[in-house]
Amino acid sequence: MSALLAMLLASVGAAPAMVVIDEAATVREEAPPHGQIGMSTAWRISDAVPAPRSFEFRKRALHVGAAIGVHPIDHDEIYYVLAGTGIVHSDGEEKALKAGTAAWLYKGAKVGIRQTGTEPLVLIIAYPNKAAGS
Repeated sequence: MSALLAMLLASVGAAPAMVVIDEAATVREEAPPHGQIGMSTAWRISDAVPAPRSFEFRKRALHVGAAIGVHPIDHDEIYYVLAGTGIVHSDGEEKALKAGTAAWLYKGAKVGIRQTGTEPLVLIIAYPNKAAGS
């Protein structure tokens, strides 16, 4: 078998070298998950990445008074604050967040986050996908 043919066969089904996503193509207005408390702007960035992908990467702006309701997580999850202020909840404990802070939330916790202040709370949210077959 030629080297070229071997390379072509090896690349069938392989992931691309990269995917570049313009967040503007992923934006939508919706109620936040886990309780639909208020409204938010969601950028479901990783939805534009072909499967399989090992984690989710999203941006969300919680409008004034909005919240992602308290819910259990079955993976570690990170909320990174780009702008605004909020309160993160994990297993009954609450901490204030502001731009430049991150909350690392652990598998098995009951977590949520709510916007505080006069400006939207803008977050990056990242978490792993469930392993295939689990």
